[in-house]
Amino acid sequence: MNIEENTFLTVYIFVVAAIFGAVFGSFINCMAWRIAHDESVLKGRSHCALCGHPLGAADLVPVFSYLFLRGRCRYCKKKISPRYVAVELVMAIVFILTAWRFGLSLQTLWICGLACMLMALSLVDLETYTIPDRFIIAGILWYFGVLLFTDDWKAELLSGLAGGLSIGVGMLLLSILFDKVTGKESLGGGDIKLFFMTGLYLGPWVGLFNLILSCIIGIGFVLCMGQKRIPFGPAISLAVLISALVGNDVVNWYLGLFV
Repeated sequence: MNIEENTFLTVYIFVVAAIFGAVFGSFINCMAWRIAHDESVLKGRSHCALCGHPLGAADLVPVFSYLFLRGRCRYCKKKISPRYVAVELVMAIVFILTAWRFGLSLQTLWICGLACMLMALSLVDLETYTIPDRFIIAGILWYFGVLLFTDDWKAELLSGLAGGLSIGVGMLLLSILFDKVTGKESLGGGDIKLFFMTGLYLGPWVGLFNLILSCIIGIGFVLCMGQKRIPFGPAISLAVLISALVGNDVVNWYLGLFV
């Protein structure tokens, strides 16, 4: 459904998308922090990461709680990392852009679910330099779960498997070759698994575009952060979201140059 056909509906959908994005961003913040610090995701109330005090409902309103409290914990008065509100705002924007690009469709649901997992694993990777397998498994299950409701699921499945296997296996072989030649580790196992999982969603051609874009963004991160070693998961995740939104247009434009 094209939501741009009705101005009121467009505004309404964008507002709802922003709210859902911010709410999921808040949950992702909590989940990623607990996973990175070996806490249970399912047990225990949300608490301040600095003083450990349980948080009340007024402390958990996405974006607004941070602004009203001026970026400080209500209880210990210590400064809260701006990462939390940044994630909530980014997820709100991602949900809006996805709704704008794909309208009220199954594709929107598909990409928004993937975006949540990508944000969560990126936050964990930034803290621990690891991508937990649970995110890869969740991404694969989400892909096949939504796939069941698509109209032409067989063609979608073939494209997804072609994308996942060609990019994932290709990167695995290149990584093994590079490691043997240089004697240094190139890609971590989590990065290769992530390429496979996201390749399911993107297919082979957009998956290849995503691979190139991931490397460009990764180099940009290295130059901006001034570090020789950075987690690659966030670069891949950002590239995947860009590829999911505009990858088909870029690939079609490029292939059209040869027609």
